[in-house]
Formats: sequence, structure tokens, C-alpha cells
Amino acid sequence: MSAILILYSTVDGHTRTICERIGREIEAAGHTVSLWRVEDADGIDLTACDKIVIGASIRYGRHRRSVFEFIEAHLSLLESRPNAFFSVNIVARKPAKNRPETNPYLRAFLRRTRWKPRLFDVFAGRLDYPGYRPLDRLAIRFIMWLTKGPTDPATVVEFTDWTRVDAFARRVAEL
Repeated sequence: MSAILILYSTVDGHTRTICERIGREIEAAGHTVSLWRVEDADGIDLTACDKIVIGASIRYGRHRRSVFEFIEAHLSLLESRPNAFFSVNIVARKPAKNRPETNPYLRAFLRRTRWKPRLFDVFAGRLDYPGYRPLDRLAIRFIMWLTKGPTDPATVVEFTDWTRVDAFARRVAEL
């Protein structure tokens, strides 16, 4: 079976939660999984991995710079192995924007990087107003107001479609 590396970039922790779920599903298929933050990945032997998955969240319309830096630094390694990418964003809560071909953040990511993941998807994230810092809470409430989402500052909503996450994990295991 394969040794699969799952790297993640997260702001509030939900992307890591999604990665942990993907890891469990892949391990259930008989593979081994290592889970690391993108920012810590330079400390591991990437050549020991048979497959690489990167999951990255959006905050204020952008994936974090560390994701792009990792990809650029390790592009040839990524391209030499089966690989996958997924984006986590609240916009994906909307049916018209919850697929790779319709999600603006995933489309922008694919245009911005030279890497062409073999498998990619997008998952809706989690809205957790009580868990945000005050300025983030205010900014995200404004964004949600603009996009007709929940604005009550006590709201915690998990928009993630776990069935889709599990299906993605199975596709990764089959790469």
C-alpha cells in the first residue's frame, strides 16, 4: 500500500479536521498517512511519500502564501507523484459554487499556480463567530451579510458535506 502525505493550511482549524477525516478514510483503505502543516513540511522527507495531498483554507478571499511557497519550492516532487488538492471556503456552501468548476477560489488557485493537481475538489467550511477574534468576526459578518449568509454573532454552522469529503478520500486512495 501507499505512504500518503497530507499537508494542510488552516486559519481556524477546520481544514485540519477535514484532513484528519480524509486520513482516516485513506487508512481504512490500507494506506499509511502522515499529516503535517504546510508551514512545517520542510522538516520532513517528502521523497518518502508515494502520494501527496494538500488542503488549504480561504481567509478574506485568498489561500495563504505558505501554500504557494511550498508548491513552488517542491513543484517537481509534486508532479512526480500522484497528488491532490482541495480548497475549503464558506462560499462553497452555495450550490452554485460548491463544485471545482464553479468555485471562484479554487479556479483562482489553479490559475495562480504552475502546479496542476491530478485530483482536486472544494469543500464548504465552518462558520464559527464565537471562535473568531473581534475584528475577524466583524469582517466575516459583513462578508456574510453581502453574500446573504448567517450574520448572528452567536452562529456556529458547519457547512461541510462529509459524504463528499469521504468520496474525495477514496479517490485519493485509488490514485
